Amino acid sequence: MTPVQKVSKKVTRKTKQLVDSKHMLKGITISSFLESTIVPIPLEAVMLPLMQARRESLWQIAAMATLGCVIGAVFGYALGYYLFDIIGEWVIETFFSQDQFDNVKNKMEQQGFWFVMTLGIAPIPFQVAMLAAGATKFSLPLFLLATVIARSLRYFGLAAVVYYAGDKAEQLIRRYKMKAVIAATLVVLLLWWATNAL
Repeated sequence: MTPVQKVSKKVTRKTKQLVDSKHMLKGITISSFLESTIVPIPLEAVMLPLMQARRESLWQIAAMATLGCVIGAVFGYALGYYLFDIIGEWVIETFFSQDQFDNVKNKMEQQGFWFVMTLGIAPIPFQVAMLAAGATKFSLPLFLLATVIARSLRYFGLAAVVYYAGDKAEQLIRRYKMKAVIAATLVVLLLWWATNAL
């Protein structure tokens, strides 16, 4: 088991313990921060059982997960902006390949806002978008706006499924997750194309 997998397993176990904790909302914020910066695990695996167990806090959980990701996005952007020359090579070797990062960096320079939106919705480690945005000196307000929109769609969408589907939410998400991600990504790409065409 790799160090990243060990940390992922520990974070998942600890977060599941939050179901009955009075620190549940703080815990989900911290978990979201870690997921967006250090531990590339899908937060939905933890959020879904948590949302089902604590339906009275459904929307707060989604809000705090979004907040944690936004704080993590600022942190990752700052790393890319100020420290990429120092730690960039280590980060790329640890989480990605040089080719992957170069590809993302090129897309960030060409598509910017819409590319961040796509990465924020898709089940892809968001670290690459944060570092590339900082490294290319992409507009911080636009980066944060794209992050907030994308992660809100993801987390509040999950909350809406739990709200309307109840105990069947997990089954529905497992069955339609990839279709939903593909549909949302296509909508973002169509919007990007439409804004460029105008």
